Amino acid sequence: MQKKRIVLATALIGTAALLSLPVLTTAAKSKPVTVANDGRAKCYECHEEIKAMKEGSKHAKLACKTCHDNLDKHLSSMGETKPVTLIDAALCGKCHKDQFESFFKMNYEAQARKEKGIPTGRSPMQDKLLEPYGFTIEHNEPRGHAFMVVDQFIVDRFQGGRYQLKDGVTGYATSGKTWDVLVDKGEKTKLPETAMAGNPTCIQCKTSDHVLKWKFMGDKDPKAKFDRTSNVNDVAKETNNPVGCIHCHDPHGTQPRVVRDALLQAIDKDRGGNIFSKGGKTDLKEMDFRGFRKIGVMEKTDSRLMCAQCHVEYACGAGFQWSDNAKVGYADQRTNHFPLKNAKELLAHYKKLDFYDFKHAVTGARLIKLQHPEAEAFAGSVHDRAGVQCHQCHMPKQKGKDGKMFSTHGVIRPKSHVKEACLGCHPKATVEQKLYQIEAVQNYTKGKMRKAEYWIGRLIDTYTVAKRAGVPEDVLAKAREKHEEAHVQWEFWTAENSDGFHNPDLARDTLTFAIKAAKDGVALLNEAIDKKK
Repeated sequence: MQKKRIVLATALIGTAALLSLPVLTTAAKSKPVTVANDGRAKCYECHEEIKAMKEGSKHAKLACKTCHDNLDKHLSSMGETKPVTLIDAALCGKCHKDQFESFFKMNYEAQARKEKGIPTGRSPMQDKLLEPYGFTIEHNEPRGHAFMVVDQFIVDRFQGGRYQLKDGVTGYATSGKTWDVLVDKGEKTKLPETAMAGNPTCIQCKTSDHVLKWKFMGDKDPKAKFDRTSNVNDVAKETNNPVGCIHCHDPHGTQPRVVRDALLQAIDKDRGGNIFSKGGKTDLKEMDFRGFRKIGVMEKTDSRLMCAQCHVEYACGAGFQWSDNAKVGYADQRTNHFPLKNAKELLAHYKKLDFYDFKHAVTGARLIKLQHPEAEAFAGSVHDRAGVQCHQCHMPKQKGKDGKMFSTHGVIRPKSHVKEACLGCHPKATVEQKLYQIEAVQNYTKGKMRKAEYWIGRLIDTYTVAKRAGVPEDVLAKAREKHEEAHVQWEFWTAENSDGFHNPDLARDTLTFAIKAAKDGVALLNEAIDKKK
């Protein structure tokens, strides 16, 4: 037990040291090791925990200077001069070439700037159903991880069109560092049909660049350069890379890990009953460094947790309180919040949290703007119960140039790679059979999504007629409640990216509920309108 605690602590100490925070020390009986004569022995005089872990890991042969610059000055000044930590994924790519190259390989299967709110998009009636929220300006279906930052910064709702591709249309097929690809048109830029949205919390999911500059939950701290209230453009200008290796892999001990603060907070508050637990337990060990940061380390890979650092529903923008409609600003920790609840539970969760995102322009219903809840959708599904994890379908093994097998880090779309993603577990099936099954689930789900949109649209239109007819406020209030109920269980699936395949049963249950709630609202209003005639 003692040895286990040391290993877990050590996996976190690396980040603590980089943050210049006092590290926790634990007495340990470690096996004698021969430390290479490359300067690390001097580092180990203060960082014994790193020695205990690193010398027994796959990174044992790496000298400290591999990932830290300015070490000589740091050591000669007795720690007064801080080392420079290199967290660029390109550094990892020197040894893990196949993984690095697959991450940045251009994926032409994912269309660029395909809006959800068009006839062929995931949510054709989006503009009407989300009015007047900023996502109606431009809300696109996702591309690959290599474009996480670039695509966020160029979207019309982000900063008035301030950030654009340097090479125009040819830039869509270019991946790389943010400011090699983009150009800043200046703070006075405000193009027509754009919005001034975006916030520092949202950026934390899309990059690892700020892991040493951001206090746990984005709270203010003298040691933190950025927080939830920081100017979003200041944060953007120091965002040079998409999410990197250190989000999911500890750089010292190489264990799988998570660094996203709101995920750790959500699991900590709901430990034993969260969507990742098996039998009330989660293989995630947390370390708190004097309230500045928390890191979670796992003994075994759990990509459900690793991917859930970003692929979840979360609140990151300013909003309002259910109780009194008072504004909730970025100083409030509710603007960095992971519910970790599925579509059936979300509305009740947000009411208890006393938070909603916006009011609908027509009905005034208090609505939640949902983000990509893949982790919550997958939880409890057939594949989840069978022990399948995200990486098995989206990061299958392939042979590298050296003939060795590695996990592709390009994050494939299984529908386009059925052989690699499906047949390993379903060897008796053919590619055609599995593809047919996938499309059957998605076709059915899309049909329910369209019906839900239609009936929510009918509810909005009928509300307008009812209000003009002088229908009493108590009836209008009941109709707004129906709108709120229908909205959450519909938009969960337009925000989720599998078109129901991650959990077909949950998709059917919630979408049919949304249809029923919207129909009930329409019937309620029509009855009141008839009484006015």
